[in-house]
Amino acid sequence: MVARAVQQRITSKGADKCRRKFLKFFPKGFRDETYIAWERGYKWRAHERWNELLGRSTFQHLLRDGEFVEIGSRAMKSLSGTNLLFSFESMALRDAVRATPGAKMFAEGLYEFLYGRASLPRRFDEWCGVVASLPKKQSRVFTHPVVTVFGFLSQPETHIFFKPTVTRTAALRYGFELGYLSRPSWETYSGLLDFASVISHDLRDLRPRDMIDIQSFIWVNGSAEYD
Repeated sequence: MVARAVQQRITSKGADKCRRKFLKFFPKGFRDETYIAWERGYKWRAHERWNELLGRSTFQHLLRDGEFVEIGSRAMKSLSGTNLLFSFESMALRDAVRATPGAKMFAEGLYEFLYGRASLPRRFDEWCGVVASLPKKQSRVFTHPVVTVFGFLSQPETHIFFKPTVTRTAALRYGFELGYLSRPSWETYSGLLDFASVISHDLRDLRPRDMIDIQSFIWVNGSAEYD
């Protein structure tokens, strides 16, 4: 992965253009007041809300007490005030964790993904398997945003949120070969982490704090909101 990332730094021809676009909207970079208001602020507040509702010790206690539905409810509450998931994804996930069978799968699987002892690739793929197996009514719940949103909220220093269309557009403009597969898996997610690493390196003078800043940079360069 390191070799791939280095190669991308050498061959990426769109990096300067993407940087200029970001700074056009936010001249002070990741410390720009407008950037905080438009992009970082609500994502950081969601992270803080996650820590209040489902910090590791709280999550552990609820899990030990068998409060699976409560865990699912708190996870959904952590998303309030954000537009990270599409409405159909939020509704499908809420339905999936409303009753004990789905909530138990979700709670145990999410805790293992976030805090388990296995390697990250194994934990991520196992978490994908859990999400794919959740009960579903009308809309599917197994999407890249659903699979990545809680890692992003819980551990923004490690995990990044994945909106496929926007991210693929940004990667194309940046000159990074993302290697996208429609079915969520470590193979695709690891490519996204490589992309994040390249961006972090290229923007090191702007001092990105975490994956919230990196994901926001990707959003600015891939979303029609900023065209």
